[in-house]
Amino acid sequence: MSAQERRASFARRAESLMEKRYAVNTEKSGEIIVTVQGDLSQQEKRAVFLTVHDLGTNHSSFEEFVNSACMIEIKERSCFIHIDVPGHADNAPNLAESFQFPSLQLLGEELITVLDFLHVKYVIGVGEGAGANVLARFGLAHPSRCLGLILINVTGSAASVLDVFKTKFISWKGDEVGQSAEDFLLYHKFGYQLVGDNPDKEKIVAEFQSRLHSSLNSKNIKQYVKAFMSRKDLPLKNCKVDLLLITGIMSPYASVVEKLYKDLNKEKVTLLKVERAGDVLADAPAKVAQSILLFCKGQGLLTSVAMPGVDRNRAFSTSSGGSTEGALGPRRLSRGMSMEDYDKPNIRRLSVTINEQLPPIKK
Repeated sequence: MSAQERRASFARRAESLMEKRYAVNTEKSGEIIVTVQGDLSQQEKRAVFLTVHDLGTNHSSFEEFVNSACMIEIKERSCFIHIDVPGHADNAPNLAESFQFPSLQLLGEELITVLDFLHVKYVIGVGEGAGANVLARFGLAHPSRCLGLILINVTGSAASVLDVFKTKFISWKGDEVGQSAEDFLLYHKFGYQLVGDNPDKEKIVAEFQSRLHSSLNSKNIKQYVKAFMSRKDLPLKNCKVDLLLITGIMSPYASVVEKLYKDLNKEKVTLLKVERAGDVLADAPAKVAQSILLFCKGQGLLTSVAMPGVDRNRAFSTSSGGSTEGALGPRRLSRGMSMEDYDKPNIRRLSVTINEQLPPIKK
């Protein structure tokens, strides 16, 4: 690696360590806390991801995944915008009694406010569980601002009668999470990992309980659960962007995701089923990272990041192959192209005008 390339690598690493937090006021969803990893002023040279978390957690679940070893190269060439749904930031106070918690549909539609506030042109959405449902609705409502969607354990149908029946047994005791509610959240998150003689079962439960009872407001968690259980059908057949569906074989939603996949246009969607995993972000982060990288290469993003086990010099001397064919076309690293230029997204199918009167990004 030349001295110039080393300096560029150090600069990317420094940018990836930047973290800022914003409070964004939306018209109908109240205040949304946003955590940004990376330097958004460099977004023209970076992939920009928008994440929305699942029930019983907040942005920290995605932040931990992004900070994992398998995401280092992706992180250094990307920016991540992590959403905390209303009332789910660390140590958040109770939502006002008069506050109407937004539906998943409304949350998805209003994420555009966050992008406009941050002057972000387009993103790849990454969501889990309820957050995947929210991001899918964002992609349906604002396809010109979304390059693709990576949806983990997404549910395409409205809550079934059985789902609603189960919630009748969820007790919320004051400001504490009742045992049946906790059991529901554990099952929703980990599924069949908690069944049988799994030696890690106690550790899984203890870690989840610790987070649930420490920094999260259980009264606000209840509102997100209610919104999830009141969700409407998700018309993903109308989705105009590429989709990557991810589930774990041990997830309670594995069959739901597989059914959704069968109903969609196979030219627009890919399914990844991870063996021996329920919570795929924690159980198989390397496989999820690899699938994210392949998906992004297909959108003309992160093309300079070599796949695990592939020699970097060889990766830069050849084209990205079939993974970047399609609407954006293949890209090659020419003799006169720098690594910074190679990382720059090749977006030709989108034309987005950003309001110049929006507040500048905070330094």
